[in-house]
Parts: sequence; C-alpha cells; structure tokens
Amino acid sequence: MEHSVPSTRTVPTPAARPRLRPADVLELLKPITWFPPMWAFMCGAVSSGAGLEGRWWFVAGGVLLAGPLVCGTSQAVNDWFDRHVDAINEPHRPIPSGRIPGRWGLYIAIIASLVSASVAWALGPIVFVAGLVGLAFAWVYSAPPLRFKANGWLGPLVCGLTYEGLSWFTGATVMLGAMPSAHVLAVLVLYSLGAHGIMVLNDFKAVEGDRQTGLTSLPVVLGVSGAARLACLTMAGAQVVVIALLLVWGYALSAGAVAVVLAAQIAAMPRLLRDPAKYAPWYNGVGVTLYVLGMLAAALGLGGHI
Repeated sequence: MEHSVPSTRTVPTPAARPRLRPADVLELLKPITWFPPMWAFMCGAVSSGAGLEGRWWFVAGGVLLAGPLVCGTSQAVNDWFDRHVDAINEPHRPIPSGRIPGRWGLYIAIIASLVSASVAWALGPIVFVAGLVGLAFAWVYSAPPLRFKANGWLGPLVCGLTYEGLSWFTGATVMLGAMPSAHVLAVLVLYSLGAHGIMVLNDFKAVEGDRQTGLTSLPVVLGVSGAARLACLTMAGAQVVVIALLLVWGYALSAGAVAVVLAAQIAAMPRLLRDPAKYAPWYNGVGVTLYVLGMLAAALGLGGHI
C-alpha cells in the first residue's frame, strides 16, 4: 500500500497591497497650500465690515470650505492628473511613489468634492454656488479635455481667481449673508489678477517636467527671466490700481499701508530677477508674504476698521 507524501511546495500568496495611510492622504491634500485661500477668506470676512455675533459657525465652516476642503480637493485632483509629470519632477510625491496606491488618488478627489459641496450647501445658496464654481475650476484646471493648466496664461489666471478672489468673495458673503459691495468686488478681482504672478513663480519648480510633457507654462514659453519679469509686473500693477482706488474712495490709511508693502516687494524684486530659477522660492516666501499683508490692509480699510 502506497503512502502519499505531503507536498513540500508552498502555495503562492497574493502580493501584499500597499496600505492607504492617513499621513500619505494628508500629504496628498497639501496642508501648506491651504493658507492662501484661508487668508483670502479672512480678508473677505474683514472687508465685509460685519460683526461676528452669531456667525461663528458660518465662519468656521467657511474656513474649512476654503482651505482643507476645496483647496485640498484641488490638490488631490491636480496630483492625480499630474502623476506622470510628477514622476519626472517630484517622484517622491504620494501618487508616483506608490504610497497612494491604484486609483485611490482619484477616489479621494471625488470623495473630497462631495464633502465640499455638502458643506457649501449648509452655508447658504450663494456660498453653495461659489463652492460649486471652485470645485468645477479644481477639476477643469487639471483634468482633460480642458486642462487649463496646460496653458501658461490661463492656468495661473484660474488659480488666482479661485484661490484669492473666490475665497475672498466667500468670506464676505458668509459674513453678510448677501452679495458684497462693488468696492469689495473690485479689490478682490484686482488681487486675484495680481495673483497670476504668484502662480507663474510657482511654476518655476516644474520647468523640466513641463517641457518633457508638453505643458506650455510661462517659464517654458517665455523663459525663466521673461516669466519672472511678467510675474513682478503683474503683482505690482494690480496693487498700484488697488492703492489708487482706495485713495479715491477715501481709505487713505489703508492705501498707505498697501503702498508700504508694495515698496518692500519692489525692493526685493532685483534679487529675484538676477537669478529667477534660484530665487523664486525665496521670493515666494518674502514677496508673497508682503502681497497678502497688503490684501489684509486693503480689507481692513474696506471694512471700516482703519
């Protein structure tokens, strides 16, 4: 009688799937990018001139909407559709590195969009519409077939209008429960247009990947020197118009404060222009900080605080 011999072969097991870690999801949503829209939201709230009595929950919801939700959604959408570019420029990012596995980058972007829309709905009809506009721009900026970011002129414009203008508008609307004044709308549009320059400077870090993948960012089209000069002119030009309007409207102290921070920006520009590729990150820290301080000074004047 034959006895069966137990097999010594090991049964192959499926390869372990990478786990989705909260830290990697948070990195995908890029908390450092939430500051500009949250600051713009605060400027909107200040420019409204309304008090906080009874509106704390609306303000908290608006800050959440402007920063972690809509801005965080835009970062997830951008990284999903830019994963091939990031594999060249920044392969350590969560999606190209594989830390966000499979199609989870896309799923996170969809879930964040739905949560953002729900919070915007709770804040009222005007904020809901503004939130939907912001989410729509977040998707068409990065996703084909429109992919606004592929155009070096249009992409930064869309970013400026949403990061600064739409967030400012939302902050003022949350506080007022109605449309902001024409003065507030004019200033937020000007600062949004000036932010085109900030977004151009932000493109300097991805020049090589943009060239290889056919993205016509302005540092690729105009060269880094030409793009840096354009960015400086755009940022400064918008603030000059803001200063003039504030003076005409009788906000002399606010206009003076904006003029002071503009003068400091102009003093820092020669260093940027000497070597834009090297000093763009430095100017993003120094010049952009002064730019947003000017936004707050303008908002304080519009809101009757100075």
